[in-house]
Amino acid sequence: MVDVKELVAQLRAVVQSARSLPMSASAVVNRDEVLDLVSKLEEALPSAFAAQDSVVSERDSVMGGGRDESERIIAEAERTRDRLVAESEVLRVARDEAERERAAARTEAEELRKDTDAYVDTRLATFEITLSKTLEAVSLGRSRLQGRSHFDALGESAAEDPSAGEQGLTTPDELRPPEPPPVG
Repeated sequence: MVDVKELVAQLRAVVQSARSLPMSASAVVNRDEVLDLVSKLEEALPSAFAAQDSVVSERDSVMGGGRDESERIIAEAERTRDRLVAESEVLRVARDEAERERAAARTEAEELRKDTDAYVDTRLATFEITLSKTLEAVSLGRSRLQGRSHFDALGESAAEDPSAGEQGLTTPDELRPPEPPPVG
């Protein structure tokens, strides 16, 4: 295949190397040589145009394929973006829900701790009152026991001194400790 550019370059060389006519811009060229180059150029042009058409159609095909590929890549990227956004949204919602649950659990635990502390404090206060009353009853009982020992000493004195009579003597019911209040 003859290159069109090469034929044009040869034609230019023939015209440039042609002999000039004196006092004129005209030149003498070899007609057969120029016509031969023009014929070759005419023959080469259709194949050059066909090659150009082939390159253009190939270019269009390549560009169409590239366009299709770019649209496919863009669509895939948009799907990936949507999936990632959805996943990050789900993750954000899950984190928010977890934080709400954690806060609710903390609040509930704090309320349970306060309720437990209040219950234990109430039970301890009741136990303290019961122990105080029991201690009072024990102290009173001990005091009366000490008083009974004193009564025994009085009884012995009365037996020795019959003039004392029943004045100032304590009865056994008076020595009995009072009933403790019911524990509730």
